[in-house]
Amino acid sequence: MHAPLGENIVPVGILIMKAQYIEEASKVIPDTHVLINMVSRRVRQLNAGSRPLIDAGVSVGLADVALLEIAQGKIVLSELLVDAA
Repeated sequence: MHAPLGENIVPVGILIMKAQYIEEASKVIPDTHVLINMVSRRVRQLNAGSRPLIDAGVSVGLADVALLEIAQGKIVLSELLVDAA
């Protein structure tokens, strides 16, 4: 059984992200499906050894790092991907 999540933490699949970070990233990428795919892809990259593009504390999860990178404009959606959608 999982511990209850606080109001500021949102489970998405197996990723747990802070609601504030989701809100900030949603201002940059308003399409929820695209945002989730971007976060998932970035988390895979970080797990594979890519370095974060932001200064994040040790206690910040990889999904939160990805959201903050998106919110700060460090990761952008490629035009090629936008045209294919």
